Amino acid sequence: VQLQAFGGGLVQAGGSLRLSCAASGLTFSSYAMGWFRQIPGKEREFVAGITWSGGTANYVGSVKGRFTISRDNTKNTVYLRMNSLKPEDTAVYYCAADRTLGVAGTLVPNYDYWGQGTLVTVSS
Repeated sequence: VQLQAFGGGLVQAGGSLRLSCAASGLTFSSYAMGWFRQIPGKEREFVAGITWSGGTANYVGSVKGRFTISRDNTKNTVYLRMNSLKPEDTAVYYCAADRTLGVAGTLVPNYDYWGQGTLVTVSS
């Protein structure tokens, strides 16, 4: 199984980025997908999750209304659209796969597979 995240970069506050995560080696539509982020010295934090069908999404409160998670099961890819970025969004962002047909988990142990991370830096 491989999850490859990309799309990170340097952006000014108020700007936008779209992260992508391409999955291979698993039946993508059997997994809920999530995005997490981590700052050095801190625990990995749930950002957003989406059910296998894309019908239900959940978000951490600090990104609601600014970030949108979506998926394309024909391309085995999950996306995270990030708008109105703030310096506190700076982190390494990870995608992950949760083998559930229910709502995507919000805890690290819920997830079976992880991508390598992509760095997002938001300058003030």
